[in-house]
Amino acid sequence: MITADTRVFALLGAPVSHSLSPVIQNAAAREAGVDGVYVALNTTQAELPGFIRGLSQAGGGGNITLPLKERARSVLDTPLEAVRRTGACNTFWFQDGKVIGDNTDVEGFRRALRTFLGAPPEGYRVLLLGAGGAARAVMVALLDDGASQVSVVNRSVERARSMARRIGGARARVVDGPRDWHNGDFDLVVNATSLGLGVDDPLPLQLDRLSRAGAVVDLVYGPLGTPFLRHAEGLGIRATDGKEMLVQQAAASFERWWDRPAPVEVMRSALQGSA
Repeated sequence: MITADTRVFALLGAPVSHSLSPVIQNAAAREAGVDGVYVALNTTQAELPGFIRGLSQAGGGGNITLPLKERARSVLDTPLEAVRRTGACNTFWFQDGKVIGDNTDVEGFRRALRTFLGAPPEGYRVLLLGAGGAARAVMVALLDDGASQVSVVNRSVERARSMARRIGGARARVVDGPRDWHNGDFDLVVNATSLGLGVDDPLPLQLDRLSRAGAVVDLVYGPLGTPFLRHAEGLGIRATDGKEMLVQQAAASFERWWDRPAPVEVMRSALQGSA
């Protein structure tokens, strides 16, 4: 039951109507017996600071999604390490009189990838599509878990170069055009763009132009998977979409807000029941 003591958490971004985060987080709160409610609020750049500070100071918090993760960084009083490294924030709350921010996409991707692969991506050669907030989190997680090289493809080459310089160092390189990745040999391909959210979106990459793609992760998710997921599976490539990362980053967020382990199986079941 919602009372005057109920802590309010929200997903902030645009669009948010498709998100299953409220389903996951409210199921987790019920299972854990904590007094909280989670909603989704369509939010503009101008509205973001007010929402973050208002929700936090009222005792709640929330998550940030596209296209506001980088803007959220500037609102925080105390950005944690993952925010400082990626330049993006997806989780916030109030603690000791300050708005704290984390990027649980890093931990969420790390946990989800290990679940998918059965082990860390140590020594992997990775092709990463995108250079936004999600891609930065993916790069941090991959390099921390031992990937040998991450090659970045992005519409804006300069944005990709900025990300590679900031995060990747010697183990990151930017792919300037198709000739740089055609016939490439990769252990893993990760789509960290938003392509696939729209019904008319093109594929982020034609996988059959690579000489090898050992596995594919699409951070986009949908009720029937995604076009990129089906494209990979049609070529006999092992693939997964973004549902497990959604669950795992949600679990990491829950742990920050409530200072207790998240009921991950319940969260996963809630997602599967709604997807």
